[in-house]
Amino acid sequence: MPRNNVPAADAILNKQFKVLDKGFVRLVDYMGGDHSIVQSARVSYGSGTKSVREDKGLINYLLRNWHTSPFEQVQMTFHCKMPIFVARQWVRHRTARLNEVSGRYSIMTDEFYVPDEARVQFQSLDNKQGSGDSMPADYAKRMVDEIGGDQKQLYSHYEEMVEQGMARELARINLPLSLYTEWYWQIDLHNLFHFLRLRLDPHAQYEIRVYAEAMAECARAVCPVAFEAFEEHILNSRTFSKGEMRVLRKMLKSGGWNQDSHLGEVSKMSARRKGEFIAKLWNLPKERENRPEITPVDRDGDDE
Repeated sequence: MPRNNVPAADAILNKQFKVLDKGFVRLVDYMGGDHSIVQSARVSYGSGTKSVREDKGLINYLLRNWHTSPFEQVQMTFHCKMPIFVARQWVRHRTARLNEVSGRYSIMTDEFYVPDEARVQFQSLDNKQGSGDSMPADYAKRMVDEIGGDQKQLYSHYEEMVEQGMARELARINLPLSLYTEWYWQIDLHNLFHFLRLRLDPHAQYEIRVYAEAMAECARAVCPVAFEAFEEHILNSRTFSKGEMRVLRKMLKSGGWNQDSHLGEVSKMSARRKGEFIAKLWNLPKERENRPEITPVDRDGDDE
């Protein structure tokens, strides 16, 4: 069977989506597209490709009802460059195949992530793993300068160790988490959607969220219909617990929300769970109608 190409995906192959100060995401290869999903789903009765409208309806039905195996027929391979601390969050998604640059074999490059001053924030008061308000500008500048200074000093020590003949696998151990690394990362569409659902969430750390945004643009190019369905049924949707559903039924019967009476139904929940429930109802993420366009740039040189 000949390979079916997707023109929009071909147009961005091997082009860089710049991320952070020195990072990037590149789509280097893909297999399949929306057509692969519907073809896989219909193979049991071999009816062939239907109309675009029917294909779209089928893809939405599959995703809406968690029939995920047809989405595994689509695969994408990314070349990514990111700080090590981002890579260590990223690798928690154990549903992909990856090959990372080796500091035992190669000399690590003098490239470190230095956050913008606006990114220097206080620890969040209500989220133990998140950031809060911005720190004062003078303090933020001093912290960014210190980060950059520490990086230069540690890399100079690394260079000295290598020059003196120390084994690279030992010389690298004192390099900080802000050092950039690279890898090839291959994943199917079903598991990519799971990655994006978590990493596009506003609660995800900014530094990995921007990589997810770039990868989302690639996925949109490869499978525009499936990606639209993902936004509709997964990314911009919410699930409700048994107790929350009980409150929702009473809301529907009474014709609206009454905080005093309906919160009584979730009185056994913790304050945090109550807050999460109310946020689900009133603070659903708005679709990014004015999403800034992420423009890929041609990469200089060969892939190798």
